[in-house]
Amino acid sequence: MASSILALAAGLPGQQTPVPSAAPAAHAPDALRPIHVYIRAGLKSHGEGLHDYPQFLSDWSKVLTEHGALVDGGLHFPDARELSDVDVLVMYKGDAGYMTAEEKAVLEAYVKRGGGFVSFHDTLCGDDPAFTAAFLGGAKKHGEVNFSAGEIKYTIVDRQSPIMKDVTDFSIQDEAFFKMTWAADPKIHVLATAPMPSSGEVVPQIWTYEHTIFGGQPSRAFVWMQGHTYANFVKPNIQAMILRGIAWAGKAPIDSLVNGTAPQRGGGRGRRGAGGL
Repeated sequence: MASSILALAAGLPGQQTPVPSAAPAAHAPDALRPIHVYIRAGLKSHGEGLHDYPQFLSDWSKVLTEHGALVDGGLHFPDARELSDVDVLVMYKGDAGYMTAEEKAVLEAYVKRGGGFVSFHDTLCGDDPAFTAAFLGGAKKHGEVNFSAGEIKYTIVDRQSPIMKDVTDFSIQDEAFFKMTWAADPKIHVLATAPMPSSGEVVPQIWTYEHTIFGGQPSRAFVWMQGHTYANFVKPNIQAMILRGIAWAGKAPIDSLVNGTAPQRGGGRGRRGAGGL
């Protein structure tokens, strides 16, 4: 089933067998329904204050709930049932590109019905960057020297993007990636670039990606390549950018999470309609 995502990356419509259990239940479109997020985290790696995936799951479950989202998540790859009415799969897990054939099939069914993605840091890394790039727009190969740590100095490329509202050029201490595998058709839409601390090479670090699997619905992805240093997630400009990126990926009004509040008990979990920006 992964063949149709890979064919999309090559600009060719592919053939696939659908996964019926991964299809969402039919619901009437409701632009006011809370956006449903699933956080895909992983076990912690690296030292203190770095790559703290479990802490992200804990902290951002609260942040997103406080901003009006319905939130589920776990340290495992979600199955078709768990993704059945999810609007956005938020991923912060090391080397998340490593997936079984079954997991790839579940993900492909999610992409085909128009599910959205938000990806941070080395979620982009794995053994098959072409597959990951086909739904995130870009990815990197595990095992290569394709990272550079130090001061990340962003230049905002698209200042008109609603995701980058009120975000000006800024810098943080973190880690950036290069030697990327990029989707070719369509290409990513670059929101911000940064020179690599080690070489000065300028590489996209924040982007969006929109694509459609043949016979499916449009799927959106928002990628912020940083997150090596966990404390950067709490910076106000970055948090607001992420909240808007999640709303955008879920085809919700762009400020729905920035301005949202915790939903009342008993709120439905029907699939969000195609409304958006």
